[in-house]
Amino acid sequence: STGWLLPQLFTANWVQQRPLKKYFPVKIGFFTERVPIFLLPVAAWVSLRSPSLAVTLFLIFIGWHVVGAGIVAVGWQDMIAKIFPVEWRGRFLGAMNFGGNATGILGASAAAWFLDHYAFPTNFMIAFGLGGVFVFLSWVFISLTKEIPVTPKPVPADQPSYWHSLPAILRQDHNYRKYLISQIILSLGGMALGYYTLYTIRQWEVDDGIVSLFTTSMLVGTALSNLVLGWLADKFGHKFVLELSTVALILSLFAALLAPTPAYFYLVFALYGASNAGFILSGISIIFEFCEEDIRPTYIGLTNSITGIFAGVAPLIGSLIAEKASFQWLFGISLVIYLVGLLLLHFTVHEPRRKTQDPVVITPPNVQP
Repeated sequence: STGWLLPQLFTANWVQQRPLKKYFPVKIGFFTERVPIFLLPVAAWVSLRSPSLAVTLFLIFIGWHVVGAGIVAVGWQDMIAKIFPVEWRGRFLGAMNFGGNATGILGASAAAWFLDHYAFPTNFMIAFGLGGVFVFLSWVFISLTKEIPVTPKPVPADQPSYWHSLPAILRQDHNYRKYLISQIILSLGGMALGYYTLYTIRQWEVDDGIVSLFTTSMLVGTALSNLVLGWLADKFGHKFVLELSTVALILSLFAALLAPTPAYFYLVFALYGASNAGFILSGISIIFEFCEEDIRPTYIGLTNSITGIFAGVAPLIGSLIAEKASFQWLFGISLVIYLVGLLLLHFTVHEPRRKTQDPVVITPPNVQP
């Protein structure tokens, strides 16, 4: 999460100054995001001769891919906001994510088949190689996106001036500032979510087959929720969907705390998947509605980079709580944090689709507002 979120503020000013936003996911993203997936079979190929080299290469390629995706993420998000009107974004992202989750289930099933029917490392080479093929096909289609170039308004062009202009956003845009605080709290609440599987293994010694079914349950919850939440977001706003997603996470944690058998974790993971759908869909789209089009990349980068810092710290805090206390304490603390975040989001943040203040202006050097 941090690899994708953190770089975005460092590229926002660059994106803001480009008339065509597809330049980033297409021209830059091919090398930063797609190429490392093509190289993954190499890591599997060398594994028999040098396992340590294989693991090192694998981590390098995955890190390259994740950070590379973060480098072009602002451009991709700004492109989506630019080519889809506000009343269509929820359904578009919902349909896109539904299709992605559905094909992800098929891909996971195919990968499992290859792992079972071919010897190591041939099985991983085939799975990684096919992954590269589909990633390339994805790039072909995104390169066909039609986008009208728009000349950007003057903004601080040099990076020091741009950094200097950012505190003004937090000072002037009260509603956005409250939203950002709520998202920081919710990011910290995620400290427990990565430990669901480990908890079931330690508590009940579940085997790999059960764990794979947990993953399937999560993907099904994500896929089905995307279609419903996309429609709800277009009709009632993305703030409402984020609140529903937070409620789903609270129920997920509550079910994990009370689960008497591992079978209850099918529900835990399904709720977790449903919340993921809403946070991805509306977490991306709501930012577009806080600001004017000219400074949208800045809002995207500021939100995602700041929350990315806390998203990276949260699992480390969670591991300490699980080690020093217990998983039950970890789930309980995470639940309380999510409750606080939900209350802040619901009672302090106004629906940004209904504007309640004048737009924020980033003033370039030597230009009077």
